[in-house]
Amino acid sequence: MPIEEKAMKQISLPPESAQQGVVLVEAMVAILLFSIGVLAVAGLQAAMVKNTSESKFRADAGYIAQQAVGELWVKPDGLPLDGTSDTQPTNELPNGQVTIMRAGDQYTVRVTWQQPGDDAQHNFSTTATIVGN
Repeated sequence: MPIEEKAMKQISLPPESAQQGVVLVEAMVAILLFSIGVLAVAGLQAAMVKNTSESKFRADAGYIAQQAVGELWVKPDGLPLDGTSDTQPTNELPNGQVTIMRAGDQYTVRVTWQQPGDDAQHNFSTTATIVGN
């Protein structure tokens, strides 16, 4: 037997049974990575919905406050007395209230609300000077 044939016979491939199951492990790792990605996207979407609703509530609060300032300009008879405040509920925001405080010619309109599922109370305030009543 020539030396080349002898060398080739000594190099043997591992049995086929050593390769079995590798595809299954690769598939399970791929499914795991895909599942982690899907969970990350779902978490991102939940955070996006929360931030969008917070932004909408802030925009609504600004609009409500500007509406209240406009009503103060239009109806000077309904202005609160100096040093007092007037609080009214508002239906546009969850647990919303509008408070108008007067200090001289300065009127501060404060809109407060509490988001569903949130313990913190949020607020928006603006100040206007109304002279001449």
